[in-house]
Amino acid sequence: MIKKVRKIEIKTRGLSSHIFSGEYHSAFKGRGMSFSEVREYQYGDDVRAIDWNVTARSGKPHIKVFEEERELTVMLLADVSGSSFFGAAAQMKNEILTEICAVLAFSAINNNDKVGVLFFSDRIEKFIPPKKGKQHILRIIRELIDFEPAGKGTDFGEALRYFNNVVKKKSICFALSDFMTRNYEAALRIVSRKHDVVGVHLFDQREAELPDVGLIHARDAESGKLLYIDTSSAAVRKVYAERFAFNFEYCKTTFRKSGADLISINSRDSYVNALLKFFRKRSQ
Repeated sequence: MIKKVRKIEIKTRGLSSHIFSGEYHSAFKGRGMSFSEVREYQYGDDVRAIDWNVTARSGKPHIKVFEEERELTVMLLADVSGSSFFGAAAQMKNEILTEICAVLAFSAINNNDKVGVLFFSDRIEKFIPPKKGKQHILRIIRELIDFEPAGKGTDFGEALRYFNNVVKKKSICFALSDFMTRNYEAALRIVSRKHDVVGVHLFDQREAELPDVGLIHARDAESGKLLYIDTSSAAVRKVYAERFAFNFEYCKTTFRKSGADLISINSRDSYVNALLKFFRKRSQ
């Protein structure tokens, strides 16, 4: 366990420090401007910032100085349902999800933000309240690596409702899932009114298309149902691909209508490039 945590820490902390910190800071602004100090007026300063009370007392013009109030709360909604433990590429989806969570968490603490996590399947599995600090992030990584969920299915709507009830302060919410579920439109719309929601749609290529390898015996990771699939049939492969495309379109449409952002990442591709592209687009 210690070796796994350390390996992820080295990889993701390096990415956060050298690649994502500036992009993250630019993409997610603070809550506004807060008062910092009063100093003497200098040529070129905005006269609208003059503090007339201090000016009257001192006999010299002084201005108020404001700075961006940076501290944010970042919440990670991590899907730990049965379908997350799948992968036909080098890594399973839950392993990539863990790395992305770690990158986001280290980027957040580098900017002095708080980070919390909510594990969900077809139920609320675990909630870790937002805190600062490296030890807190390492605890989150340990949980992501070693967590054993009680449920196998996916209920994203229930996760959103729980999050909205327990996190009162406006937050940046990263929801990481394959979103193989429905009926979360209303919950996402409500949460998006209060929080800055970013969906991270993570999928494996074998979930989008079946290879032609003849008759296979497969088990549904969430329902546990066993079935035979004739992958040599073009009709079967076509229906399989259409179901994935239909679900993905539902996901994109639901996020767009709610005003939330969505990043889609194929597990065979680099999540680094996908996150960088998103951060840069957000900062424009």
